[in-house]
Amino acid sequence: MTTSAGDAPRGELTVRLIAMPKDTNANGDIFGGWVISQMDQAGGIRAAEKAQGRVVTVAIEAMTFIRPVKVGDVLSVYTAVDHVGRTSLKIHIEAWAHRFRTHHREKVTDATFTFVAIGADGRPRPVVPEA
Repeated sequence: MTTSAGDAPRGELTVRLIAMPKDTNANGDIFGGWVISQMDQAGGIRAAEKAQGRVVTVAIEAMTFIRPVKVGDVLSVYTAVDHVGRTSLKIHIEAWAHRFRTHHREKVTDATFTFVAIGADGRPRPVVPEA
C-alpha cells in the first residue's frame, strides 16, 4: 500500500468500512454527508470511551474535504482526543481512503468534532476523570 506525500494518519483507527454504490451522489462520488456520518460515529465512539458514557455531537469545526471517496474505496476513520474540558471533548478526526483499484492510501477529509457528555437526565455532565 502506498500513502500520498508520505503522510500518516493521526490518531487511532476507530472505524473501517467500504463505500458502496448506494452512498453516491449524481456524479458517482460518495456523498460528503455519508463521510461526515462515518466520522461522527467514529468520534462518538472515541468520545464515549473517554467520557465513560453517553455523548452528543455539538459542533463540527473546520471540516475540509480534500479528495473524493469513490465506490469500492475502504474508508478508514482515525480519531485523536485533542482536549477534554469539564463536560466536553474535542476529537480530531481524519478519514483516509484505501483506493479500490490502486491500493493507494490518501487522506480525504479531516475535522474537529466537539462532543458533550450527557447524563441520564439528558443534561451535560462532567467527564469522568481518568484514574
